Amino acid sequence: MESQVRGGTRWKRFAVVMVPSVAATACIGVALAQGALAASFSVSGQDFKVTADLLEGKGFSQYGAVDVGPGGKINPVAVSAFNSADITNMCQSVVTPNIPVLGSVTLRLEAGGGATPVKAENLYIDVSDLEADAVFSNIDIGVAAGSITKGPKVKTEELESGRASKAGFAQQADSATLTGVKQTAWATTAGTFKLSGLSMKLSKGTDAECY
Repeated sequence: MESQVRGGTRWKRFAVVMVPSVAATACIGVALAQGALAASFSVSGQDFKVTADLLEGKGFSQYGAVDVGPGGKINPVAVSAFNSADITNMCQSVVTPNIPVLGSVTLRLEAGGGATPVKAENLYIDVSDLEADAVFSNIDIGVAAGSITKGPKVKTEELESGRASKAGFAQQADSATLTGVKQTAWATTAGTFKLSGLSMKLSKGTDAECY
């Protein structure tokens, strides 16, 4: 009986970790696809992978910050932010290891693969690794984070908690176009996040990761 209780608890924890990582259960997924909800998702103490064929963003800013995970673990990140963004053929995946009986399980979300891209407003992505071909329009490099005017400003909660500084290095541009995006992120927030053609699947193992 004790083993069954522990197993049940782990499954509940598994659900709590996995669902926020893509900001979707069945009902939330429908609402996001209709652009009805603000989106905020992260994986507690875990990074997740994201790919996209194309990201076209207007009002771009980027600054340094840290994400703090369980046990006070510090993860340095570059926060890439956009006033608005269209994302074509987006994939997002996260692996949760050591699930009882199953082992590793991958949760994979896909959207924007048809004629309508994923659309986001006031988008922040906490990135630890990024590969892409990028084109910036009217870029300013080396501005202070507190002087950002072209894209979203540093989040208030980051400044108040000391996870980012107004005096820190930042860059900004009128627009940014990224192709062949492959990145690892710790968190994403958006004022609105409209996921057209949303698909979400759970798979055993790690073969279903985006890359």
